[in-house]
Amino acid sequence: MRSLVAAPVLVGAYGVARIMDGFDGSRGPGLAWTVGHLFFLAALVLFVRIFGRLRTMAGGGVTATAGYAAGLAGALALAAQFTIDIVVGFLSADHGAMGPRFEAVKAIPWVEPVVYTVVPLLFYVGMVALVARLAVGRRVPWWSAALVLVQAVLPLVSKDLIPLGAALLLLAFVPRLRLRPEQPFAHAPVLR
Repeated sequence: MRSLVAAPVLVGAYGVARIMDGFDGSRGPGLAWTVGHLFFLAALVLFVRIFGRLRTMAGGGVTATAGYAAGLAGALALAAQFTIDIVVGFLSADHGAMGPRFEAVKAIPWVEPVVYTVVPLLFYVGMVALVARLAVGRRVPWWSAALVLVQAVLPLVSKDLIPLGAALLLLAFVPRLRLRPEQPFAHAPVLR
């Protein structure tokens, strides 16, 4: 259950570090860039676990398994993206030196859609699908699914809204936190 708190908190910490990194007018390289990216990578590890639990709680099936698979594929793509970002940050003396390195990586066939543009979106699609499936089955309230959807859209509006999205995600997970520690996650009562 701690992962339901830690994952959104780590995403929020990434968002705050990202904002702080931009105070000088550019993002990366540097401490805020690296630490922020490490926060998000740690969150991704927790989300893989969370997605597995949500799939189990939803009873498996085609929809839950598809949501889980999409979320996992997106998490792997985001992990690759953030790892590349960290490496580029370490290899670059300043922000200007990062651009050519990113261009070289993106020039590799299929890297841009797989690591940067298309597949990473599956992380959010999977998350929304899993929580929506739980809402349809009345395992979580409808507003949990709505909050997950809003937090998934906020970074598309502005990446500076990531901390707000993380707070909404934490709020969306609150019904799951009401479980007693000895109560199995997969056999949770219906919460409305």
